[in-house]
Amino acid sequence: MNIDEIYRQFIHGMKQTTMLEYIAVTFGILSVWFSRLENILVYPVGLVSTIIYVYLSIRGSLLGEASVNLFYTIMSIYGWYLWTRKDRLRHPVLHISFSGKKEWTAHLVFFMVIYVAILVSLAFMKRYFTPGAIPWADAFASATAYTGMWLMAKKKVESWWWWIATDAASVPLYYVKGLVFTSVYYVVLLVLAVFGLVEWQRRARATGNGATFAVENT
Repeated sequence: MNIDEIYRQFIHGMKQTTMLEYIAVTFGILSVWFSRLENILVYPVGLVSTIIYVYLSIRGSLLGEASVNLFYTIMSIYGWYLWTRKDRLRHPVLHISFSGKKEWTAHLVFFMVIYVAILVSLAFMKRYFTPGAIPWADAFASATAYTGMWLMAKKKVESWWWWIATDAASVPLYYVKGLVFTSVYYVVLLVLAVFGLVEWQRRARATGNGATFAVENT
């Protein structure tokens, strides 16, 4: 496929974008913006986007992504609860922090388990139900997103690394499925994720929550 064909496919895909997809994209971008600022609106705003994307992903045979957005929905409720918890002095219980070595190991194990589970499931479904599925790519984008969402709820800086991986993988994945506007959406999310990573690193160091990571990795 040459540049001219890619351009024509892009224009065609943009014209085919539904209002539902526009709404999901808009609320998704707002959600990432609020998460970068550590604003609780990340969750109620994000719920609108994730619920719509469950439907869009199923329709596009992206069953791994559908499961991710269902997980997003559940974890948004869980994260909403964690982020609003306060101690006796009405101070937030949860703070942005870096992960230590043991936590990193747990993250990688979590990712691998989810990746293998989704890959096997999608390979089976591709053979019998959804021939348009792309198991290895969908499983990678899904597993990184599962991990990122889990760590976001715990306000871990490393969540942004997983979001960067998810966004980078999702750009071509959604493009080949004809959801061109969503593909552009993930380009925007990729940029926002880089800024989010920088901002959360700054906040973790400013509050002294980067000290543990530094000690554990020396």
